[in-house]
Amino acid sequence: MKIFVYGTLMKGEGNHSLLSDRFSQYIGKAVTKRGYTLYNLGSFPGMVEGGTGEILGEVFEICAFTRSRLDHLEGHPHFYKRSLIKLQDGSMAETYILQPEYIKGCSVIKSGDWKNK
Repeated sequence: MKIFVYGTLMKGEGNHSLLSDRFSQYIGKAVTKRGYTLYNLGSFPGMVEGGTGEILGEVFEICAFTRSRLDHLEGHPHFYKRSLIKLQDGSMAETYILQPEYIKGCSVIKSGDWKNK
């Protein structure tokens, strides 16, 4: 299964070790279709549905074991909810969408790019 990551799970970020093992394969950089907003929650971002933004990230092929580890990290389904989204190239991938009640008081990352906020 494919997972789109856009924050601390990307290469060079603090939680990337969960995707840098033999159970995951880096596919490449990707961008979502328009319709999302990226928020800065301090030490990590949160993508929410709505808006006109595109979010920049990376896609990995993962197994069920890795998916369960990511679900635990992301607090699925209460904090982030794992959802299937369409990427700009037309492919589909799962990602973690932040529940909107957690964005209150958070600033928007207008670039849609966590690494270049």
